[in-house]
Amino acid sequence: MFDSMIIGQMTLDHNIDYDGREEFIAGGAVTFSGYAAAAIGGKVAVVPKGNAARLDPFQVFQKSKVERVFPVDSPTCTVMQNTYFTPDRERRRALNTESIVPYTPGDLPDEPAKIYHLGGLVAGDMGADLIEACHRRGDVGLDVQAMLRCRNEDNTLELRDWKEKRELLPLIRYLKTDAAEAEVLTGTDDREKAAKMLCEWGAKEVLITHNTEAIVCDGTHIYRSKLCPRGLAGRTGRGDTTFAGYLIERLNHEIPEALEFAAALVSLKMETPGPFMGTRDDVYAFIEQYYR
Repeated sequence: MFDSMIIGQMTLDHNIDYDGREEFIAGGAVTFSGYAAAAIGGKVAVVPKGNAARLDPFQVFQKSKVERVFPVDSPTCTVMQNTYFTPDRERRRALNTESIVPYTPGDLPDEPAKIYHLGGLVAGDMGADLIEACHRRGDVGLDVQAMLRCRNEDNTLELRDWKEKRELLPLIRYLKTDAAEAEVLTGTDDREKAAKMLCEWGAKEVLITHNTEAIVCDGTHIYRSKLCPRGLAGRTGRGDTTFAGYLIERLNHEIPEALEFAAALVSLKMETPGPFMGTRDDVYAFIEQYYR
């Protein structure tokens, strides 16, 4: 049995930095999450969807410690262009110029996992049928961006509320949002209040990320951990890394320990572009230096 089965499309990312530098990399939540979860010791499978002729999934995960790759072919790819306007990469414009054919329950491999981590990118990539199918198999971890980020006619992405949230949140064991997404879902910019509301609507644990901290609500208590990045060159994939690390840690640790580890993991990851390529010991050393 896998600890985590991470489901989500690979993306062809064209990143344009605030100073004009450009890079072309393989991205997507499945990539950043897969590398991170496996690097810290998780027994991880990934189910990447895309056009293999344009982006080879086995090549994308070649340098990772992911145990199994279950590719799902699509006649199209997801292509993203990210333009960053500030050194901290907090202000950006994202264009989604092409998308995969949506996932279906039939895309799931016939293998068991403790957690089914749904890491889509754009609304429509994953539907209620996939959430329900994963819920029947095990615990579901959902990055809610796949429900909120809608593609406009000009290829821009816009956050819109998730119409099925009251129906489907009770199926979610672990829900991840960022601060902006939490506000769209709940109508409040108070992160603690938003987290509690999402728990009241059915999610069992809610993780909300922010550029200064990450918080978790279990319906009763709020837990928090600061972020301590020494650099921001690896800002892309921040939320994916945090969520992947938290899910793996929650299999064997209580919320405070899992949250601190995830916060340290992503702080370390943000120093370097691309997915996390370090080790569990690297994260422990970072915790001793910056969290003790």
